[in-house]
Amino acid sequence: MKRTFQPNNRKKNKKHGFFARMKTSIIKRRRKKGRKVLSH
Repeated sequence: MKRTFQPNNRKKNKKHGFFARMKTSIIKRRRKKGRKVLSH
């Protein structure tokens, strides 16, 4: 019997990863501020 959660890292990163956040304004704002670490 298969378990329900089969993680798919590529799909996860597309939704919640670094480049997904690039599309929103958060990282742009941080880059404008000039911070060294944009996301942990």
